[in-house]
Amino acid sequence: MAHKMVIVARKDLDLSKGKLAAQVGHAAVECTLKAMRYSRDDLDTWLAQGQMKAVLKVQSEKDFFPIKQAAERAGLTTSLITDAGHTEIPAGTVTVLGIGPGPETAIDKVTGHLSLL
Repeated sequence: MAHKMVIVARKDLDLSKGKLAAQVGHAAVECTLKAMRYSRDDLDTWLAQGQMKAVLKVQSEKDFFPIKQAAERAGLTTSLITDAGHTEIPAGTVTVLGIGPGPETAIDKVTGHLSLL
């Protein structure tokens, strides 16, 4: 069974490419660290398969919460990233949501309606 990780980013923040890349990286690292503790089999499978990742988009912060709840109900690892406020946006701004690593079918049930960033 194929495994992947998705990072969901807000379109309304209009982050620079570098800032967005950093936020996506934070989510990928945080999800990986959480999976080491709580979902080791999914992590090992994902690592062995090449660490497939996709970055998807939502319109605004409020769109994160139903997706996060659905992912957690499905037993998937999640990580909501808030910015420290040192550069482009105020401290505490929620920027991205990481989901996985986990089975592609389970993640697609939660995020399949979202478009690629």
